[in-house]
Amino acid sequence: MSNQSRLAADTSMGPVTLDVADLDSMTAYYRDAVGLTVLDATGPVVTLGRAGDTASASVPLVILRHSPALTHAGPREAGLFHTAILFETQSALAAAVYTVATTHPNRFTGSSDHLVSQAFYFDDPEGNGVELYWDRDRSEWSWVHGTIEMGTIFLDPNTFLREHLTDDALAAHGSAPAVVGHVHLSVGDTATARHFYVDQLGFDLTTTYGDQAIFVSAGGYHHHMAMNTWRSGGAGRRMPALGLGQVDIVLPGADELGATAERLRHFDLAVRDDGRTLEVDDPWGTQIRLTAAT
Repeated sequence: MSNQSRLAADTSMGPVTLDVADLDSMTAYYRDAVGLTVLDATGPVVTLGRAGDTASASVPLVILRHSPALTHAGPREAGLFHTAILFETQSALAAAVYTVATTHPNRFTGSSDHLVSQAFYFDDPEGNGVELYWDRDRSEWSWVHGTIEMGTIFLDPNTFLREHLTDDALAAHGSAPAVVGHVHLSVGDTATARHFYVDQLGFDLTTTYGDQAIFVSAGGYHHHMAMNTWRSGGAGRRMPALGLGQVDIVLPGADELGATAERLRHFDLAVRDDGRTLEVDDPWGTQIRLTAAT
């Protein structure tokens, strides 16, 4: 396929927007436990991320939108599986894992070595999945015939903390670099997800787990997004509910944004385009917003 049919190689994930019932407790969780900084708190919306300095701009990671009129979705409905926050070093990851686990001890849900990464899983106070992870160097990843090799190998959290947690890392928790590395969704079926996210939106398929999960990326990353049916098989279009509000994808520039808009319109998708951002809904009603980095 031509380059016009794919997302640009240096595409990245932007912030994830969550509709929340208790803005104060959710802000405290992502600020005090995960270690994000409040970048803006205007009315019913709090934006958290990494504060910039004179050399770099602030990077939003999570946007909390106070939506008390909404109720929780059912456990088998489509929506967010987890927001995955990527740390640059194992010591920074260890500090985040330690802080979340000690301040919210009943919300740890598991940990795995995925061959390409090491990951720890939690639920936030309103039940939204959170992954905290570190990537191995790309030179250590294995690709076979265009498919990334990933596994699910037990990763002992206490051993990881003993090996990587340091006083310096704990002191730097809240300032260590972090980004949204990927976003994992619960969907009704993977064939429909593949058609939208690969054929139409323009991600590359990196691997599949049978007909239960697909992983997609741009530029050879292991995955920028994933979709699974582990608890949501057969789910239809989402109704407004607490939880996932919007997924942001950042393209490198205006040309790439324009090419994406043209491609989505080619597939007769309903695109909302204000000249600076594109918005399109996936087949389950999840709002995807695309913006240009420059």
